[in-house]
Amino acid sequence: MSDADANTPLAASAPRFAAALGALPHCISQSPDGPVIEVELANLHAVLRALRDGAGFELCSFVTCIDHYPTTPRFALHHQLLSLAHNDRVRVRCVLPGESAPTCTDLWPGANYMERECFDMFGVRFGGHPDLRRLLMPDGYDHHPLRKEFPHQGIEPDRLYRQWDRARRASWTDDAR
Repeated sequence: MSDADANTPLAASAPRFAAALGALPHCISQSPDGPVIEVELANLHAVLRALRDGAGFELCSFVTCIDHYPTTPRFALHHQLLSLAHNDRVRVRCVLPGESAPTCTDLWPGANYMERECFDMFGVRFGGHPDLRRLLMPDGYDHHPLRKEFPHQGIEPDRLYRQWDRARRASWTDDAR
């Protein structure tokens, strides 16, 4: 290993990751954005818990999904974790064989809204989530706008939005009375 390799985030963090993850199946690689731990869906929650408890990642800074349509498996779920004590970040990547994953809100309650956004925009369901419902789109909207097959012009954008906005504004005036 050269001196340049020894100064990479992966080289500095690898012993902590290895100690925290132990025998859990995973693959660690380096991306331009930092270390990436790739795991299978069955091990996702256990790996996230091990990184929180054993490697000091006390903050989940984002949860997002990437749509690889038309390839299968279609979705990849990404969790970006931050360790304030070690000034370190790691991304946990999991390819989803379907459209569901376990929630991490029991580990980081702040992931609640990020998982709701993934559900709303991509249709990925999080098992065990305490309040999985639409966040950005109206409740009656049956589509997921960040999926790659979603038409650029939208689907019924004006009619549903106007209905939702009228109901929302009516509730404001009812609350003010």
